[in-house]
Formats: sequence, structure tokens, C-alpha cells
Amino acid sequence: MKNKKTLLALCLGAGLALSTQTQAFWFGSSGYTQTKYPIVLAHGMLGFDSILGVDYWYGIPSALRRDGASVYVTEVSQLDTSEARGEQLLEQVEEIVAISGKPKVNLIGHSHGGPTIRYVAAVRPDLVASITSVGSPHKGSATADFIRQVPEGSAGEAVLAGIVNGLGALISFLSSGDPGEQNALGSLESLNSEGAARFNAKFPQGVPTSACGEGAYQVSGVRYYSWSGTSPLTNILDVSDLMLGASSLTFNGEDNDGLVGRCSSHLGQVIRDNYRMNHLDEVNQTFGLTSLFETDPVTVYRQHANRLKNAGL
Repeated sequence: MKNKKTLLALCLGAGLALSTQTQAFWFGSSGYTQTKYPIVLAHGMLGFDSILGVDYWYGIPSALRRDGASVYVTEVSQLDTSEARGEQLLEQVEEIVAISGKPKVNLIGHSHGGPTIRYVAAVRPDLVASITSVGSPHKGSATADFIRQVPEGSAGEAVLAGIVNGLGALISFLSSGDPGEQNALGSLESLNSEGAARFNAKFPQGVPTSACGEGAYQVSGVRYYSWSGTSPLTNILDVSDLMLGASSLTFNGEDNDGLVGRCSSHLGQVIRDNYRMNHLDEVNQTFGLTSLFETDPVTVYRQHANRLKNAGL
């Protein structure tokens, strides 16, 4: 069911891209975000494409399309390992390449979407022009390490995994009509420090070799970029700030966005690692309630699309 729904969404994306080009022809477009290759968005853990008309990437795809970008929004398992999610995304990338007629794509991944898109670039660099991770835990998350202290195989682990799997199934059902297969423990093993280190050993492309430096800007013809925030609390009206403020305490004073540490977010060329944004602000959630004292997240995505355009990507 989800695969059929994904193909339908990708075809819809192609229709929207064509519609955008038609509107640009008749009404004019600045071309500011018109990249050479399509932009493909990959969500994080417990993510989705759209639920009840609310997009995960709130207002971002439409803003990018408005000035010329061809944008596709993907959906993979809400909860699974980076490799499993990467394989699912790779299937969709292959479909996008076939639908769009372009040989490559620009992948942008938020949170767990970062390792997910890295997997695709590592195994099929011929299909990828660029990788951009947004608030992704490339060296693991202190929050995941904190949760991993629950003893393996214990009743507590089983209960916790059951609750999180149920939440993932609900999100998947509301988004795709299919609860899908959920693997909360697989996500946890991918996102804690030890799991991230194992993944990096297999797929080191773009990962900094120093504790808080930059990684290679280009590997196997793929450009690597990253950016992130370091402000768990940004808007008093956003109820999600309370959750992110609480989870930020697991970082013991390290700069973080509520779920990902500043240095762990680094990949390739670090555009900026201290936006006044928390983990959900990075995708313009919740409902655009972000900091009034920082650049609008939608603008940051538009600026990055222009960066990709100017780089010939």
C-alpha cells in the first residue's frame, strides 16, 4: 500500500513540477531556486510526507517550487535502521530519476533523514548530485544514548519499543493509510553513538575526521553540505518546545537543537551550525511557529536551493 502511495506521490510531484514550469512561463519566475537537478526531501524519525493536509516540510516545497525548483517529497519507514530506510529511499530516487528525466537528484534529509540520504549517495553516487543534512546526528545523539541505558532485552525496553512502534504505526497510517512495519529498536541502534560509529565506518563519505570539524566537500562526484540549530526553546506559543527543552538536558551543556548536538550535525561543508532553531524549527514546524529573531526556515531552504543552483547542481 505504501509503495503504491509513494509512486502516486512522486507522480504528483512531477505534475507539480510541470505546473510550476507552466506558471513560470506565463507569469514569470525569478528562477532563484531553479536547480539543475530535482530537489528530493527525506524526513526524519517518526516523519511523514503529509498528515491531514499538514506537510512535514511545512511550507517549504511550495516556496521552492514557486521560484523554479522541481521538488519531490518522499516517505520511508518512520522507524527503522539507516540502511533499511536508505534502501527504501533509493527505490524512490530511481523512480524520480525515471519520472523527471534528470540523471541525478539533490537530496536533503532532516534528522534521521541525514544518514538515510548518505546511504543512497554511498551506494549509488551516480544518482546523486548533492547531499544536504539538516539537524542530523551523524555521530549519534545524546538523547538516543540516554534512552539506550534501558537494559537490552528488559521488560522496560519491550514496553518502550512497543509504545514508540505504535506511534510510528499511527503516523504511517494517517499519512499513507498503511501502518507499515516499524522498528523502534533499529532506529535507536542507528541513532546512538555506537550505532552511528558503525554506520560511519561503512559509509564515511563527508563525515568529519575531527571532533567538530568539516568533512570532505565532495566525494565520488557528490557535494556534501549540512546546517543545524542550537536553540531548543524558540517560541513560547509552540508546545513542542517543552519536549525539546526537556530532551536537551541529556546533552549536559553541549550546544544542541533539542535532539542533536552541534558538532554531531556536521557533514561536508558546514553552512551554519548555530541557527536560533530547534529540531522541529529546522523543517518550519510546528505550523511555522519559529523564532522571531532568526531567519525564517523557509528562507534558509530557498537560499540553499540558490546555492545549489549557483554550484551547477
